[in-house]
Amino acid sequence: MKIRRILATAVAAAVTTPVVLLSAAPAFADTKPAAPAQTQDQNQTVEDLRRAVTKAQAAYDAAVIAEAKALEAVEALDKADHPLKKAAADAQKASEEAAAAKVLADQKLADAKKALAELPADAPAEKKTEAEKAVTDAQAVADTAKTTAETKAAEAKTAQKTYDDASVAAFTVLNSAKKAKKDAAAALDAAKKALDEALEELPGEDVDCKDDKNLVTSITGPKKVTAGTSGVFTFRITNKGKTELGEVGGYAEVFDISEDTSKHLTLAWSSATSPKWQTLGVGDDFSSLSSLKPGKSFDVKLKVTVGAKAPAGDGFLFGAAGYVNKDGSCGSDEEGSYAEFGIVKPGKPTKPGTGSTGGNGNTSPQGGQSNTAVTGGTTGSTTGGNLANTGAGSATTSIALAAGAAVVLGAGAMVVVRRRKAGADA
Repeated sequence: MKIRRILATAVAAAVTTPVVLLSAAPAFADTKPAAPAQTQDQNQTVEDLRRAVTKAQAAYDAAVIAEAKALEAVEALDKADHPLKKAAADAQKASEEAAAAKVLADQKLADAKKALAELPADAPAEKKTEAEKAVTDAQAVADTAKTTAETKAAEAKTAQKTYDDASVAAFTVLNSAKKAKKDAAAALDAAKKALDEALEELPGEDVDCKDDKNLVTSITGPKKVTAGTSGVFTFRITNKGKTELGEVGGYAEVFDISEDTSKHLTLAWSSATSPKWQTLGVGDDFSSLSSLKPGKSFDVKLKVTVGAKAPAGDGFLFGAAGYVNKDGSCGSDEEGSYAEFGIVKPGKPTKPGTGSTGGNGNTSPQGGQSNTAVTGGTTGSTTGGNLANTGAGSATTSIALAAGAAVVLGAGAMVVVRRRKAGADA
């Protein structure tokens, strides 16, 4: 996406090769490609593709909800208190009881017939009459029991079939929901890819976007994350200007001054418009998929996962934002934002004075509104911290300053630094 062109180079360099970024400033500053105007047809195509992505995202979200409901229906059918399952169980019990009653009635009829047959020929007439009546009564009971048993058996069969049919239907719906979700995910990926490709080919793609003081970012979140767990931070993009901004988005990177620690850190993002967690690597971006009105903010959740084998130390979460308007103009926040957090081992609290000394206790973003002072780093100037007291030579100090700037400043600030450096070297 075009936002990637705005911020990708600065972010990737800021978190990986800060010395190269600053020393190569003249080369960056001297390159000022022309910015051809976008055509109306191209703008229309991009807008159509944006709407397609929005619709595809909505379809995917609906498919996720539908699958969850279908799974819930399947699981509900398996519970003993489900009306259909309970009806089937009750009908089966009634059928078994009726069958048992029939067996008992048949036995009594058989006994009555046997008693009548065993009467001696000279038995009194009243005895014979009594035995014949017993057979007649037992036959009536047996006939009724047979009818009841047959009726209850039929009812049990019907109830069981109703339950089985409902189960089949529920599983059919679930399977269809799973397929619909899979298809929706593929359609969303295709829509995003088509939009990315269209944006990559837009005229003016390499235009030098301005630093916009009205685009403000902040990062807030936990002060420490235990190894083997995750911490969720909030990266907020705010439009403090008086005009609506086009599609906004940004980049984020999590790292540590210690390379051994950084390899244990991973990052993922999600938002209201893209609720599914997505892995965020160097060069990847996130987007609101929509415009940002004056005075409004857009939040992106950033989940930092620390590997179980990560050593204790200090982690840094860096973020920068930008926007692209319909007319092709674009901009980025002046300094970006960062948050510092402690990486601790399970059951072992962070010791004072360990790890790096930069940062502001996690919740004081560059370009935000916190009043907490930033120590050991920079706030837009070229010096800061206690580097002058290290006793190192000038070359070492320059490298340390460059590294400190890369850690503390956002993408916008790094662009400013390299432009100013280019001007100073001219």
